[in-house]
Amino acid sequence: MKLIRKTLLASALTLAASTGQASLSDDKVKVGVLVDMSAGYSDITGKGSVEAVMMAVEDFGGKVLGKPIEVVVGDTHLKADVGSSIARRWVEDEQVDVINGAVASSVTGAVTKFMTSQEKITLIAASASHTFTTKDCSPFNAHWTYDVVALANGTVKPMVEGGSKKWFFITADYGFGHALEKVATGVIKSNGGEVVGGVRAPLGTTDFSSYILQAQSSGADVIALANAGADMINALKTAAEFGVTDTAEVAGLLVFTPGAQALDPEIAGGMKLTTGFYWDMDDQTRAWSKRYMARMDGKIPSMAHAGAYSSTMHYLKAVEATGTDEGKAVMAQMKATPVEDFFSRNGYLRKDGRMVHDMLQVRIKTAAERKSKNDIFAIEQIIKGDDAFMKMEDGGCEFALAK
Repeated sequence: MKLIRKTLLASALTLAASTGQASLSDDKVKVGVLVDMSAGYSDITGKGSVEAVMMAVEDFGGKVLGKPIEVVVGDTHLKADVGSSIARRWVEDEQVDVINGAVASSVTGAVTKFMTSQEKITLIAASASHTFTTKDCSPFNAHWTYDVVALANGTVKPMVEGGSKKWFFITADYGFGHALEKVATGVIKSNGGEVVGGVRAPLGTTDFSSYILQAQSSGADVIALANAGADMINALKTAAEFGVTDTAEVAGLLVFTPGAQALDPEIAGGMKLTTGFYWDMDDQTRAWSKRYMARMDGKIPSMAHAGAYSSTMHYLKAVEATGTDEGKAVMAQMKATPVEDFFSRNGYLRKDGRMVHDMLQVRIKTAAERKSKNDIFAIEQIIKGDDAFMKMEDGGCEFALAK
């Protein structure tokens, strides 16, 4: 009986789309782009994420099912209460259908909780915590670009296997950092390594001196930076100033291309990391990135920017295919459709909302290797998505595992 009902629903939606009998709330599709425009993650989301979403809308033709697509923008200032209040106003007062961008796990958690209560989709293009497809999973979450599990599997495991056994963590003191440290610790221990210490630094820390001194005195082989954005850059610069990079490896567990580009290659050259996207990987990535760069004064895109475009395009295609912007129907179509584009290779959206796709293990190039200011990474390995991300059965997402 369930199969019959699902078949009838799919047939009805397909018929509605093909005959033009669209069912769009408010006679339009409205996309909210919720990002950090002014704080520590503005370079990795910010205006770049807004432009990426606008590119997707424009490439789609500016309309879906003959109706306009509108985009609104909000700045969370990396505050959960600000993000959730913007989401509430957008949905209740401005008829926003979907939210994209979400960065900082605390903000994303607050936003996805509200959006789920409204049966609206959140396209998580920038947050790292894997909680949104495990403990706090939702039928309305689409976690697109990367997560802490993929980062740890891509970066930490090969380093431990290569002989770097003793680790010290400098961790961003909020949900993302805690999750990244916890997952990375599990990978370290399961591969024969140990964690010899760690400290937690508030988001937005500018002086990392005391943290680096503690790391230096720990005797660690590797100092793991479980932070991102400006925090990661400041921590690595301080490590170099104290000479730590001469005596221990420094592993950036979440490094975006704008951050890598801002680092002195004499300091960062040779660092290995994992990313979901690199602008110069092949002809497809270069073609899209050059269009993006033309809109962004030559700035190269981060994986969050590419993920924002890809997830928006996949969402709009699902709206067109189903003939509606109703959250359940659109999400079902998104999960039924492979994700193969300039960003995602071998991609698919799982039942738990995790978008599984190939990840890249890269190395930051030295100054001597670089051909231009945008020549930052050397791709060393392509990690298959099923190897990079946590298996769904290990995540414990109840609705996805229910039979």
